[in-house]
Amino acid sequence: MIGARISVDFSSNSSFDWLVFPHGPPPAPDPRPGARPPGRRPRRLCRRRGAARETARTRRPRRLPRTAPRRERPGVPAAPEKAAEPLDGKRDAAFAELAGDLGIWLVPGSVYERGTSDRVHNTTPVYSPQGERLAAYRKICPWRPYETTTPGNRFEVVALPGVGRIGLSICYDTWFPEISRHLAWMGAELIVNVVRTPTSDRAQEVVLNRANAITNQVFVASVNSAAPSGTGRSLVIDPQGTVRAETVDAGDSTLTDVIDLDEVSNVRRYGTAGLNRIWDQFRPGDPTLDLPLYGGRIDPATWNPAHTTEEPPR
Repeated sequence: MIGARISVDFSSNSSFDWLVFPHGPPPAPDPRPGARPPGRRPRRLCRRRGAARETARTRRPRRLPRTAPRRERPGVPAAPEKAAEPLDGKRDAAFAELAGDLGIWLVPGSVYERGTSDRVHNTTPVYSPQGERLAAYRKICPWRPYETTTPGNRFEVVALPGVGRIGLSICYDTWFPEISRHLAWMGAELIVNVVRTPTSDRAQEVVLNRANAITNQVFVASVNSAAPSGTGRSLVIDPQGTVRAETVDAGDSTLTDVIDLDEVSNVRRYGTAGLNRIWDQFRPGDPTLDLPLYGGRIDPATWNPAHTTEEPPR
């Protein structure tokens, strides 16, 4: 059974799916002023069976990070060290078989990967309709101090033959505009941001994803888990920042959309709202701009992104 699922059909006959596995119904919102959002309610403790429960009245509530669920149950991931396995393990074979059987491009959220020296990474793989893993992206920006996985050190843009190019990001990556900018510069026309956010900052993530789409003139698909592991609100955004499709709550959902990746080239050619051409900002002869934060610089000679996929002539 599939939980929050997004299926995107491109202008060609190819389809691209990514899945977030099922979870139960979301907790009802608390109408009281100052009440905690779903997923951050005070944890009830019990010393032993039959003992009196300690509640928020007698003990200060404890906030739990995303990577430390209250207890292991369906839909709530285990700790990274318990769930991690090598990238080419049984889980990888199952996802590859699923993509091949369905004949789809598959991004199955992210998984805990056990890498070298027993390090654990938060990793998003990509599978082809032929049942092959084409790429795997390791999350660059873990949600610190709560997330304990080892950061990745490279950007990942995947060419889907006959479709286009997608860039990969995971959850907290979207808070760092440098990641989306580099994916767009490397030629991504769609950024797939897979998420497991059970906290109230999903509202800010929605804004950030729209901003990343606007400032880089790319499609963005941000896919959040359903309850109880996440708060939902998955969405597809076009290169001008318009939300094309969105789930309305944290329940299990199937979100579909049909997008034309040529819109990326059109927006960059004519400008956002017919005005703003950010990728044409710098011209030959403009001075370089030092970026002390990065120990680098913006060079007008290298500002323009890789060419996007163009539809073949008819």
